[in-house]
Amino acid sequence: MKIFIYPANSLILSDLVERFGHQPLAIMKEIRKKVTDPGLDSPPLNMTPDDAKKGLKYAAIEIPSGVRGRMALMDPLIEQAEAAIIVEDADYMFGCMGCARTNELLKYVIRNKGILVLELKYPKNENEAKNFVLYVKEFLDKLKASEASVELTAEPKQEVKR
Repeated sequence: MKIFIYPANSLILSDLVERFGHQPLAIMKEIRKKVTDPGLDSPPLNMTPDDAKKGLKYAAIEIPSGVRGRMALMDPLIEQAEAAIIVEDADYMFGCMGCARTNELLKYVIRNKGILVLELKYPKNENEAKNFVLYVKEFLDKLKASEASVELTAEPKQEVKR
């Protein structure tokens, strides 16, 4: 299952999601696509007119361009997300996202997408950190179990003859 993680650049969350058998949707791969594309030469990110349109899907034209640009970059992750993990009050080393307004908009969009979302507070001590990992593991295990039960109960598709 594809799990959206917030902060979207958190290597810790990305690793946890992957360890428990799911695909983390993290910003690093999206940025890599932009900076390694040989067709465009407009640093730092190779933004296209289509990217600007993607940003307008989430924020009006009056909103600062940085918010729209960040949302355009996040759009593929939002679209693919089947579930999400959101960590509030994260330490900057856990995965700093930079723009507070974009972060609020991003969390709002994910919460309203209609997918399962695990929301946790960033752990402040060792015991909270252990519980944090346990909550993430339980959430991901439940997703895996529900995914397996759906596959088992799904009826085979019948071929339509024309």
